[in-house]
Amino acid sequence: MISDTPPDALQPPPLVPPRPQTVATTSLRPNPHNPRVLFDSEPLATLEASIRKVGILVPLTVYQAAGSRQFTILDGQRRWICATRIGLEEVPINQVTEPSLAQNIVTMFQIHKLRKDWELMPTALKLGVLIKELDENRDAALADLTGLDVAVITRCKKLLSFEGDYQDRMLDPEPARRLSADLFIEMYPVLNDRSVRAASWYNRRQMIDAFIRKQTEKKSGFKSVTDFRKIKSYLTVARAANREDEILGRLHALVENDDITIADLEIEAARIHREAETLTRQLVRLRTEVLSIDPDTFLAEEELWQELEHLLAALRQKLIEAERRDPVGIAESAT
Repeated sequence: MISDTPPDALQPPPLVPPRPQTVATTSLRPNPHNPRVLFDSEPLATLEASIRKVGILVPLTVYQAAGSRQFTILDGQRRWICATRIGLEEVPINQVTEPSLAQNIVTMFQIHKLRKDWELMPTALKLGVLIKELDENRDAALADLTGLDVAVITRCKKLLSFEGDYQDRMLDPEPARRLSADLFIEMYPVLNDRSVRAASWYNRRQMIDAFIRKQTEKKSGFKSVTDFRKIKSYLTVARAANREDEILGRLHALVENDDITIADLEIEAARIHREAETLTRQLVRLRTEVLSIDPDTFLAEEELWQELEHLLAALRQKLIEAERRDPVGIAESAT
């Protein structure tokens, strides 16, 4: 039997999403696992001005913990701070189910991601809680869980290796006093260089304190946090040139004396060794390319043959200057 009822009448009515409820501003509390704990005054002032003008347009996402009469904020803490400041009695919310500790932290990461204006140390601390809670330390797995890049996970782990008092200085609520996480991340490879750690004079805290002071006061030639890359480079090059003791002595002097500069770490012999290694690799590639030339194919390329003749003359000249044996026989020895 064919029904006379129109097909549309058989469809269930569309679900209407629930309207956000409004609750007292005082009934909310910050999430203790929010990766963002530093809220600088200038951005907050901008948001506060907007809320004064048009109100809170996007409801806060909250949950109610078992046994608690307050709502915990998952998303919208900055809006709540501004609402409290300007005396709003109520704020709109969307309530979700209470998450577990791990779910809470993961959700906070996924909601907020990592914005450019965030300080990294608070994120590192919450990542540390997640690592302990899940017994998971693999960078790729943590990146999948949190939505953070693997590079960010690696940077956070470096920050977690520093003692609590240094972490506190990265968490200072006053931006002018707060130490940048980048300072410690750039310092990390020098502090953990295998030769440095094995040095008899090595004192981790002494080095950290000296580097912080020199970088913040622009002593010993420090201009930016990336200057630690120069120090690491000098260490690596000196080690390759078997000048490890010399570079470590110079580094020790840099740590203790403001008159010693970063540039003083460079050992001329090590620099020459590095340049020689680079030039050797280039010559090996060039020799391979030259030997691969088919004379018949390139016979008409006069400029190519002229440059090869100039190169041969230059090689002979340098071998003579270096008092190398039989420079005339270079063509034969090359084959």
